[in-house]
Amino acid sequence: MIRAVLPLALAVSLPAAPAAAFAQEAGQPELSLEHRMLLRCSAAFSMVAAAQASGNETGAQYPDMGGSGREFFVRSAARVMDEADLDRTQIEALLSAEAQAIWDEDTLDDIMPVCLRLLVQQG
Repeated sequence: MIRAVLPLALAVSLPAAPAAAFAQEAGQPELSLEHRMLLRCSAAFSMVAAAQASGNETGAQYPDMGGSGREFFVRSAARVMDEADLDRTQIEALLSAEAQAIWDEDTLDDIMPVCLRLLVQQG
């Protein structure tokens, strides 16, 4: 299922280069494109869920992320931790870096369509 969106994910992941560079500088292992996509979408879903919880209009334009977004976040983080042999501190740093990159680059609206398709596929 994920392979069906990998070409789109490449476009989503390219702006994540600063986050990936941060992770590598912090001694993190290099992640696959699929892992980066999972982390980037997890961070995006978390940002939307926070916006929805606070009543921010940014969150209102997306489906409710309270259930499915949270589940995606948890499963994706666990999967990347297992497959990339990361500990909790490392995965938290990677997720934080992804969220910061999305915020700094103002790319949330750009990546959400691809991430929502991935969410539906994994549903």
